[in-house]
Amino acid sequence: MARPLSSDDLPSSAPPELAYWQRRLTELADRHRVPGAVLGIARGAHSAVAAYGVLNKATGVTTTRDSLFQIGSITKVWTATLAMQLVDERALDLDAPVADVLPELCLADPRVARQVTMRHLLTHTSGIDGDVFTDTGRGDDCLERFVGQLDEVAQNHPPGETFSYCNSGFVLAGRVIEKLTGTSWDRALHERLCAPLGLEHTVTLPEEALRFRTAMGHDAEGDGPPRPVRTWGLPRSQGPAGLITATAGDVLAFARLHLAGGIAPDGTRLLSERAAQAMAERQVELPDALSLGDSWGLGWIRFGWDGHRLIGHDGATLGQAAFLRVLPEQDLAVTLLANGGAAKDLYRELFGELFAELAGVAVPEPAQPPAEPVPVDARRHLGRYERAGTRIDVLKGPDGLRLRHTTTGPLAHLVPEPVLETTLVPVSDSQFLVRYADSSSWIPVTFYSLPTGESYVHHGMRATPKVS
Repeated sequence: MARPLSSDDLPSSAPPELAYWQRRLTELADRHRVPGAVLGIARGAHSAVAAYGVLNKATGVTTTRDSLFQIGSITKVWTATLAMQLVDERALDLDAPVADVLPELCLADPRVARQVTMRHLLTHTSGIDGDVFTDTGRGDDCLERFVGQLDEVAQNHPPGETFSYCNSGFVLAGRVIEKLTGTSWDRALHERLCAPLGLEHTVTLPEEALRFRTAMGHDAEGDGPPRPVRTWGLPRSQGPAGLITATAGDVLAFARLHLAGGIAPDGTRLLSERAAQAMAERQVELPDALSLGDSWGLGWIRFGWDGHRLIGHDGATLGQAAFLRVLPEQDLAVTLLANGGAAKDLYRELFGELFAELAGVAVPEPAQPPAEPVPVDARRHLGRYERAGTRIDVLKGPDGLRLRHTTTGPLAHLVPEPVLETTLVPVSDSQFLVRYADSSSWIPVTFYSLPTGESYVHHGMRATPKVS
C-alpha cells in the first residue's frame, strides 16, 4: 500500500506514487474491462496523469497521457462558470426570468416561459423535460434552433418544485450565454475560459478532436466484449450540456480555477471569489441522496464523504464516462476518463483507494439491499411513468415488483439494449434498489409525490411523472 501523499509528492518527474497509481489503474481497468482510461491527480500546482489501454479497439491506438476523451456532463460546470462570469459582469441576474434576455422564448407552458430563471436551469429545477436530443444541425445557430423547438417539450413539474436532471435546461442556459456574449457557446467557451487558462487540448467539435489523439466510445451486448460504438458523438445542439472533449490535464486545470477562487495560473481573475463560492454552495436537496451526491450547487454536484465536503460532476456519453471530484480543504482534484466497460465500477474502486490514501477520506459504500427482506405494500407504485427519452413500467412479478426501463426517441438506436428489466428490491415503502445486467452496482429508485399530489419515480437522477 502506498503511503499518503503530501503536496510535494506530485511533481511531473513521476515519483514512486505515480507508478503505484499507474499500476492500480492498469489492474482495475483490466478487471472491469475498460478499453482505455486516463487518471489525473492534482494537488496544489502539481499534477500527474496515468494512462491505460487503447483509445479504439478497432484500431489499437494506445492511450497516452495527452489523449482526449469526451467529458460529457462535466461540461455543465463549464457552462455554469460562463454564466457566473456574466453574473460578475452584471449582465445576468440568476433570479430574473431568462425571458428578459430571450423574449422570444416559448415553452409548452407559457407561464413557465415567463417564470424560469437561470438559477432553475443551473440547478436542474426548471421542470422542462430534460432528455431531448433534437439534432438541429451543425451551424452556429443550432442552439437557437433547439430552443426554438422547446415549446414542443413537456413540462414535467412546476419550476422549483423538485430536482430532475435536465440537459435541455443547460442548452437553454447556453443560448442565454450566446445572446449576452454575441457569439456561439463554443466560441464563448474558448475565449472566456479555454484561452485564458491555456487549455490547448479542450475542444467541442469533432473536426477539432480529429487534430488530437482522441478516444472512441465502446459498448457491449450482454456479457460480450466492449466494441466501438456506431456513433462518435451527440448532436452539436447538446454542446452546453455535454460536448466538451479534453485531456485529463485540462480537466484538472479547470478544477484548479475553482480551487484558486477564480484566478487563472497567470494571476488573471476569470471568476469572482464570491461567484466561485456560490457555485459550490447548496442550492437544492435531492429526492434521492444515494445515487450520486446529497445536494446540488450551481452546476456542481455536492458530495458529503466521511464528514468532508466535495464538489464534482460525472459525465456519460456514447460509450464514454468521466468523473471529477474536488476536495477544496486539501486542494485536491482527481479525474478519471474512460471509453467503455464497467467504468462506474472502476471509478468506485479506484477513487475509494485513492481518496483513502491521499486524503484520509473514506468514500461512502454504495447502496446495498437490506440483509433481511423488507415487507412492503407497494401496489400504489404500479403503473407507467414517462418523460422524453424514457418509459418506466412498474410491474407485478411472481416475487414482487419489477421495473422495465425502456429508452425511447433518438437515443433508442444508439444504446445496445434499449429495454432493460430487473427486480425492485425494497428498502422501504418508497425506496427500492435495482441492479442491471451490465453492472454490479445497485441503483436507487425512489417513489414520491409533490405537495400538490402528483406521483413521480426518481431514477437515474431524473424525476419521471406517473402517467397511468
